[in-house]
Amino acid sequence: MRDHFELRDGDLAGRIGRLSVPRAGVTVETPALLPVVNPNIDTISPVRLESEFGADILITNSYIIKTNEHLREEALDVGLHEMLDFHGAIMTDSGSFQLAEYGEIDTTTEEILQFQRDIGTDIATPVDIPTPPDVAREQAETDLEITRQALADAEAADTGEMLVNAPVQGSTYPDLREEAGRHADATDLDVFPVGAVVPMMNAYRYDDMVDAVAAAKRGLGVDAPVHLFGAGHPMMLALAVALGCDLFDSAAYALYARDGRYLTVRGTEHLEDLEYLPCTCPICTEYSPDDLRAAGSKEQEQLLAEHNLHVTFAELRRIKQAIRDGDLMELVEERARSHPAMLDGYRALLDHVDQLEREDPASKGAFFYASNESAHRPEVARHHARMDRLTAEGHVLLTEGGVPSGDDFDATWRVVPPFGPFPRSLSETYPLTAEVPERLDRDAYEQAARGVSRLVEENPDAAFTLAHDDWPDSALARVPESVELESLSTVSERLADERDEADEDDLSDGDDAGVEGDSAGLSDE
Repeated sequence: MRDHFELRDGDLAGRIGRLSVPRAGVTVETPALLPVVNPNIDTISPVRLESEFGADILITNSYIIKTNEHLREEALDVGLHEMLDFHGAIMTDSGSFQLAEYGEIDTTTEEILQFQRDIGTDIATPVDIPTPPDVAREQAETDLEITRQALADAEAADTGEMLVNAPVQGSTYPDLREEAGRHADATDLDVFPVGAVVPMMNAYRYDDMVDAVAAAKRGLGVDAPVHLFGAGHPMMLALAVALGCDLFDSAAYALYARDGRYLTVRGTEHLEDLEYLPCTCPICTEYSPDDLRAAGSKEQEQLLAEHNLHVTFAELRRIKQAIRDGDLMELVEERARSHPAMLDGYRALLDHVDQLEREDPASKGAFFYASNESAHRPEVARHHARMDRLTAEGHVLLTEGGVPSGDDFDATWRVVPPFGPFPRSLSETYPLTAEVPERLDRDAYEQAARGVSRLVEENPDAAFTLAHDDWPDSALARVPESVELESLSTVSERLADERDEADEDDLSDGDDAGVEGDSAGLSDE
């Protein structure tokens, strides 16, 4: 077990953790954002990141510092913390980004790790190969071998108390990502960045990003702190946290501000298009869009960068509270409705439901069914798996409610879409207390039918009757043929007709009696 990373709470694969950074003497609560600080550009100073935004960790580029004579001498002379005027933890990149952009860099893993240690880095990075998406498999495998050698060189280096990253590469090949994660997890390195996902996010390929991270997580241990390199847009943070990512870094807050772009949890807006500022951060409460547009370019850039950071840190706090409350999936689903590509990412997340279910808490506060995707949540998969533990004997009625046509049953179980059947004694247990809309979609009924099918398969000696409330044909087709089907609405209509007929008979009998009585009375007279 890695003693520098402690898990405190969790929901889905997301978790609140404590990352101890011994060289800095600080503990960082995760999920955490590492604002990117360019040592050549002072958009928002590190001291302000710490004092005004609450940043207790940031990231800068050691290769830029190493190749700039002035910066190199200052960093070696006074150390990175004093040079940047920052008291929290500092992670440094190695130049791998420059390697990906320009094809080569003038350093090795041994050299850059030594330099990072010399300038006081707290979390260092070796020179890995960030293989872009969609390359030939042969290239991805070759690059992965180079990255493995970099990890071996990092293990062999004398790094003291400095933590060291073990990047997980593999392009868009899930098996290579999983293999790379397993290899990295077996090292004695400390933090595990999933690399080369920026091109996917820039192209709005959130589904591919999800698949890459999910594959890496399958190879990594639960106790491995995972850093999603280059990810920091507030729109996608909930999705990434739900996958099990703990650290995020991004220069987007500054780069977007430079381009007049305004971040929100629903996407990116251009300042020139805004008539109102849909935010309550200090910038948006003090300034109007006209004020920001009237500001000088430098002031406007800084104000937008501040807003972008405020909204990003606020989203991380919202995510942490969602983890505490056990409703992270509801937040992910809400964010997924902000963009079709985010919805693709959410659906890709649900493709890994069995993987999520292994880490998702068994009990939470509430389950809100908000869309057909809700039918595929981990809680539903877990309930179906638990059918294997339940025993049904004799003739069992599975009913959504209402009145069945007969009462010759040995047991009566409830059926609630999307979960399916369960004994009545479990009715008040999570997630069977789910808030479900009256107008359900086909996915909910089809998942309930899968639950029925699993129960029948596990109890071949029992007989079952399913009393359903007009399930769609697509759901009924998934119910085993051995199950007797009964539509509650049809039964209700038949019973209503029978009651009406009985009432008419009673009324008819009463009329006859009245006539006879009157006749008798007249006769007596």
